[in-house]
Amino acid sequence: MFKTTHLLAAAALFSASAAGIADSGTLAAPMYLRGGFNGWGLDHPLAYKGNGVYEAEILVSPGYHGFKIGSKDWSAEWVIDPGATVTIAAGTSYRMQARPGPEDYLFVKKTSTWRFTIDASDPAAPLMRAVQTATPPASTADPHQGHAAGSASEYRISDGASATVRYSTPDATATRRSYTQSTTMALRDPGPQSTTYQEAANRPTVRSGSLAFDALFALALDDMKQDAVAQIKDGNYNGAAAIDCDCFETGEKWHYVWTRDLSYAADLGLAMLDSERVRNSLNFKLSGYRPGITRAPQVAGSADGLQIVQDTGSGGSWPVSTDRVAWALGAEAALNTLPPAQRAPFAARALEALVNTLENDRIAAFDSASGLYMGEQSFLDWRDQSYAAWIVTDLASLASSKALSTNVLHYKALTLATSLAHDSGDLARSAKYAGWADALKRSINERLWLEDAGMYSSLTAPHFDGAPLHKFDWLGQALAILTGVADGERARRILASYPHGPMGAPVIYPQQPGMPVYHNRAIWPFVTAYGLKAASLHANVSVADAAYDTLMRGAALNLSNMENLEWISGQPLLLDEQHPGLIGPVINSKRQLWSVGGYLGMVIGNVFGVSVSGSGIKVRPFITAKLRRETFGAASVITLDNLTVRGKRIKVRITLPDATTKTGYYPLKTITVNGAAAAQSIGWEQLPDNATIDVALGSLQQGDQQIRRVDAAPYAEGPDVFGPREPSIAQGTRAATLRIDANVNGAGTVYNVYRDGKLIAAGVGAGDWRDRAAPAAACYAIEAQFSVSGNRSHHSVPRCTGTAIEVAAMVNGVAQPHVKDWGKPGERLRFGAIRIAQAGEYGVQVRYHNGANQINLGISGGVKWLVLKDASGRIAAQDVVQLPHARIDKTGAPPVMSTPLHTRLTPGLYALEMSDFYNMSYLQSNSTFSAAGGAEGPSNKFDVYGARLLRLK
Repeated sequence: MFKTTHLLAAAALFSASAAGIADSGTLAAPMYLRGGFNGWGLDHPLAYKGNGVYEAEILVSPGYHGFKIGSKDWSAEWVIDPGATVTIAAGTSYRMQARPGPEDYLFVKKTSTWRFTIDASDPAAPLMRAVQTATPPASTADPHQGHAAGSASEYRISDGASATVRYSTPDATATRRSYTQSTTMALRDPGPQSTTYQEAANRPTVRSGSLAFDALFALALDDMKQDAVAQIKDGNYNGAAAIDCDCFETGEKWHYVWTRDLSYAADLGLAMLDSERVRNSLNFKLSGYRPGITRAPQVAGSADGLQIVQDTGSGGSWPVSTDRVAWALGAEAALNTLPPAQRAPFAARALEALVNTLENDRIAAFDSASGLYMGEQSFLDWRDQSYAAWIVTDLASLASSKALSTNVLHYKALTLATSLAHDSGDLARSAKYAGWADALKRSINERLWLEDAGMYSSLTAPHFDGAPLHKFDWLGQALAILTGVADGERARRILASYPHGPMGAPVIYPQQPGMPVYHNRAIWPFVTAYGLKAASLHANVSVADAAYDTLMRGAALNLSNMENLEWISGQPLLLDEQHPGLIGPVINSKRQLWSVGGYLGMVIGNVFGVSVSGSGIKVRPFITAKLRRETFGAASVITLDNLTVRGKRIKVRITLPDATTKTGYYPLKTITVNGAAAAQSIGWEQLPDNATIDVALGSLQQGDQQIRRVDAAPYAEGPDVFGPREPSIAQGTRAATLRIDANVNGAGTVYNVYRDGKLIAAGVGAGDWRDRAAPAAACYAIEAQFSVSGNRSHHSVPRCTGTAIEVAAMVNGVAQPHVKDWGKPGERLRFGAIRIAQAGEYGVQVRYHNGANQINLGISGGVKWLVLKDASGRIAAQDVVQLPHARIDKTGAPPVMSTPLHTRLTPGLYALEMSDFYNMSYLQSNSTFSAAGGAEGPSNKFDVYGARLLRLK
């Protein structure tokens, strides 16, 4: 069966008649070499060479690069093995299959040109071969030759090696300087080791006495300029054709607009510099329903359905992933900086979108038992990198976990909606959302704060467990501080407790074993920028200094503001020849939008201290003794000029105290506006055009200097900075006995036992463990803990001891073992009669398989409404259940379970029915999506294998 399907699919890619497609040879449609080495883009089409042979040449940088042969819209893919990743060897021929599957890999040690040759003369079995053809010679020209002024900085990179960054300008006295910057560190991607950029008349400039600092600010503005585009594109949308939009694209390798990237970038700094383009981009990430959509009765909001688009995430995006509410950060920043005439219509549109989003998130993703929202961690959506290894086969469990970052973002969205509703005169709605926000803040602090760690847990374990995990992420902690979810004391403890490596704060801690660098073992500059904002707010000098170093160092060495960096060495790529599967960052882009926003925000918002609100601007610089001494040197004044906000041009001059070898920060002493004394907060009506704001700093203050330092060898997976692998549990030899499987964790590892999310035994050994107080029904989970460091694993798959009742799906009154492709809008599915013999708490789940797309792609996660009624027809329980994409392997993936409907039941007969809700494929913005749920119409379908009621208590 698979072979027949394969041959038919392969044949469909070819045409015996090549009329009209001469450039594609015998291909029915062009195919492209796509991978991490070219941002998975369309820059390297297969060129026809005759006799069924195609070639593509590409200059490849060092690394371990995933790739596929794919069509423009991914409707066709060629991979070597649809069920497994293959690392290719140079010069070896590989038979490919015309089926979707995991990417294959190429390991490259030195930058070189590679030729990929595809022999498709046998269309049922194309052969691929890759060979290295050339290594480009290094340039010997001096890019700084003839420049009047220059400076150089030396940086340690790894293993005792160092790199030099040089800056120069033809004329240091010019009003608008041109800069040349070069680096001796090997760059991530092939290209020259230098770059030249120019200050612009319509952009701000900095003069600090440091050519490097002035240049790096101009570099970030140049990155922003390159990210400002008239068209965006993504191979999955609009047939891969460009889409007109005066927007910000996401980076050199990412030519589309994504909700979270844009919103964080806008909040960090871009909205202040180009509020109209930010507004355009934010509007692009809103969508109503497609024409012809009939809303299910449980769906909330206005008839048009205008809401924020969840465009990335696991298992089919929303509501497995719910961080679309990050949009509120960007919206608030844009609203603060737009002129009044442009602000009003956007405020009305933002309120409608927020209301529809928040109301439906409340239905689909809010857990009333915990008071928290469910959903994947914000931006940490490569599951393997920051979740338990078993989660990839059970994405419903990922969906039911609660993440710190996503809950703080919901808090922010609620507070913005509160404010906008109040301003619009809707006081009842404003009060409602204020109440929801206050309750959510309490729940975050009650449920996620870990007193022993001095930080919030980044996420809880999934359903049937629910315990807050000893896992931490820097973005979530920083957002909790900046939104006020964390009070002053907790904020100070977080800043002192979060671990920092030698190059700065990693985005997660502890690190995950056996995983390459990307979210794991990585620094992301935009996250560092949020950490800097939090440190500045609470005057933690050490954390702020670490962040300043990270951001300036990364931009300097890489000639751009990169997507991410390896956390111990700070490099854009760490080669591990012994373990090529661990090389990374796996993908990395220059001028990554949120990194650019983070750098610009660092200079404008932290060094010069300018922030914007709806009522005016605030000036609160945070200049540390180290920054003053090492960056600004002999300068007595630093100046930010030509900053234009709401049409008003502003110059900020800061008079610096004398440098000192001590540590601390310089608090604000006085502010004047055009010579007149002013307060920190300056109203728009008090701010004249062409305002000069002079700032004097006071005497050095010690501030808070607590910081937690950690270190490790870049290639080592030691217990000091890594967590253990999660264990597994099985039925023991006696009743109420668990068998703890260490899962390759060796000596020095102990295990903690949880029952129904509560710790009941700590520090036990592997093997059999008995619960002497076991109730009749309970769910157990185990975590591993390193004795030497205290670092902990994720939890095991929960094992529940209660009785399970299996129920068949019914079609026309007949029980069916398998209902295929169920779930069209308007369809209802009933299950067989359910008899409950024992009173208790139950979890009701649908047994299903959703193969609409891969687990990391798409918009077609199942989202349905499940209702349980008693014999009298009274509703005993009802809620949204999620049925995310499930992994497909060569043998066919077994059925998995949906998220549970929790309810307490008494003995008797019950009936179960499932009907429609909605997912992101119902939105107009996805009408051109290339895969399931796109151009062919919404997809909220899956195979149903019955249902299960599991007694929990």
